[in-house]
Amino acid sequence: MAATAELERNKKIVRSFKECQGTPDEAAVMREILSPDYQRLRGGMANLAANALGQDFPQTGHGLRGAFPDREDVIEEIIAEGDRVGMIWRLKGTHRGHLFGIAPTGKKIDIWEIGVFRLADGKIIEGWFMADEVGVLRQLGVNLPPRSDGTRGMPAPPQGGEYAEALVQKLQAGPPSGERDHKIAIARSKTMPPPLADRAHHKLRHWGMQHMRDYAEANGVEKFDPTSAFPDRLDQITGLIAEGDRVWMLFNLRGHNTASFYGLAPTGRFVEMAEVGIMQFNDGRWTDSWYYADGLAMLLHLGATQLIDAMPKNRGGE
Repeated sequence: MAATAELERNKKIVRSFKECQGTPDEAAVMREILSPDYQRLRGGMANLAANALGQDFPQTGHGLRGAFPDREDVIEEIIAEGDRVGMIWRLKGTHRGHLFGIAPTGKKIDIWEIGVFRLADGKIIEGWFMADEVGVLRQLGVNLPPRSDGTRGMPAPPQGGEYAEALVQKLQAGPPSGERDHKIAIARSKTMPPPLADRAHHKLRHWGMQHMRDYAEANGVEKFDPTSAFPDRLDQITGLIAEGDRVWMLFNLRGHNTASFYGLAPTGRFVEMAEVGIMQFNDGRWTDSWYYADGLAMLLHLGATQLIDAMPKNRGGE
């Protein structure tokens, strides 16, 4: 199968993974497209699920449809390279059932969720998901439900990756292409800022922790951003997916919180949090970026989930 045809086939398979959910054909489609050895590496609401672990909370139902019976997923983008496919969608629904210990509120949610899939021989063998859990809590007007032991379920460490310098060397050793050059530019951004000429034309469309950024701007503490809050920050890149002028970067923010984070006192704790960046190139120039991070993991690491209650009202799907 030609490379382009294989990529299109993989994207079609991943699209069917999402579109069949909640339909009468779901079981049959999943048998067709999932490998018998399929692994879900991370659930979309992994932090809420971890907080509910070991508690007697009511079940959320298959695909969260016990909590959101009218759940609707609207696919926004699919990108593919090699054996990987990235997909981002809007998860919409009305909260009419229990959600990891959160009693029904009757409120609607509209959040982003990202999935990254790996395929082999026309079957999905791995799936990794990350939903906007802080957005869910803000839109429902609640915080994490209390556990019987008084603790918070802590996030599992994200999958390991590579440091940018080593990855750039690998990319430079590969065959030249526009996609390769785009990936090199993105990987290098983890060790040095882009050239001034690119920065002059670049637009940041979405902060990784947009909810916390909204809080920071509302309270005049936006200068205490993640880069300043983690002076020894050294991120690891866990994946790059490039298709044409579009590049997705999966990475882990890693560092010790030794300075204020958006006004919070430093904790000295080591934090490792997953993030995804979606970048656009035009005429060889990096023109815009859209970041999306595991903000609830950050708050759990810093023991600062109370910040959720102080955040500005959620705009929905931001």
